[in-house]
Amino acid sequence: MYAERVLSGMRPTGSLHLGHYHGVLKNWVRLQNDYPCLFFVADWHALTTQYDDPHGIVDSSWEMVIDWLAAGVDPERATLFIQSQVPEHAELHLLLSMMTPLGWLERVPTYKDQQEKLESKDLSTYGFLGYPLLQAADILIYRADKVPVGEDQVPHIEFSREIARRFNHLYGREAGFEDKAKEALSRLGAKRARRYQDLRTRFQQHGDQAAIESAHALLDEVAGLSQIDRERLGGYLEGTGKMILVEPGALLTEASRMPGLDGQKMSKSYGNTITLREDAASVTHKLRRMPTDPARVRRGDPGDPAKCPVWQWHQVYSDDACQSWVQQGCRSAAIGCLDCKKPVIEGILAEQAPMRERAQPYLDDRRLVREIIGEGNRKARHLARETMREVRDAIGLNYA
Repeated sequence: MYAERVLSGMRPTGSLHLGHYHGVLKNWVRLQNDYPCLFFVADWHALTTQYDDPHGIVDSSWEMVIDWLAAGVDPERATLFIQSQVPEHAELHLLLSMMTPLGWLERVPTYKDQQEKLESKDLSTYGFLGYPLLQAADILIYRADKVPVGEDQVPHIEFSREIARRFNHLYGREAGFEDKAKEALSRLGAKRARRYQDLRTRFQQHGDQAAIESAHALLDEVAGLSQIDRERLGGYLEGTGKMILVEPGALLTEASRMPGLDGQKMSKSYGNTITLREDAASVTHKLRRMPTDPARVRRGDPGDPAKCPVWQWHQVYSDDACQSWVQQGCRSAAIGCLDCKKPVIEGILAEQAPMRERAQPYLDDRRLVREIIGEGNRKARHLARETMREVRDAIGLNYA
């Protein structure tokens, strides 16, 4: 019904590391070439767990945006903006909170998980309980139909779909809706109208999800159909009223294979990271000091790559020939640990070189970053205001 659109955001944590690059940013760079993309700094989300110490959020936000640009995110292809600079996010979040059952928030899987992981913090706040709803507002306000997430985040997308469905059911019913939908149906032409009705029946009577996708594709074929008629036919198809909020879909992404320097997941809290723009000397020093297979006490001791954290890095940075060389050389003690680390060091430095080059203009003139974000904020607000006009109209809060 609406143009394809990708939305994704990141909490501002300051300088990003290679885990962020391989887990998120490489995917963003690919997506910006295929879809209209919106990428935002989730600074309000940072407050859900950092409300007691918010002072570093702004500086961290600017550093993170520079890392996005360094990684290849292109402001000419994607809209980059800051969540708190588009206040419509907060307005939609507030309105959605009026109709969201409390039990829906309490059952989000990550709610109790995060409370346990961050037990040192007092997270008995509405902000923490309600962050999935703010996340839903972030998505729904841009009518984004594609949200890149890992498997563990899929429940958040399903939650957003439920919120959109409930909102459309409560507020999407306009006077004479069915008659107006049937009038819109007549504009499809007899053949398409019959096909639409068949697909509608298959979905409403048998729950055929493929029928919904086929019906929306059919509507997209009708070039002269007005936006309001598309909305009515979409709601009529799914048994709701006029569709104001679009149900998003999860765009599954592969989990990052980027380990930390100690073999655990790369994380600042573990102190095992390499940042995207880290100095070459520092990268080399860290990799040379990286632990290896404990069995290799002396140069002549054979080892097992499966027991060595460095092998995980070879799986990211080395080709098949190099990996074969490592397997044979380590097991036979034909190569030493520093020999083994050298290709990884070279691979990381080669990956980082263009990042440092792309980042330099923004480090030299910080106003360039602010201009990019300023323009992105304006574009995002334009889209958000369009949605909020329809949301207010649907609820009945338009005083104009």
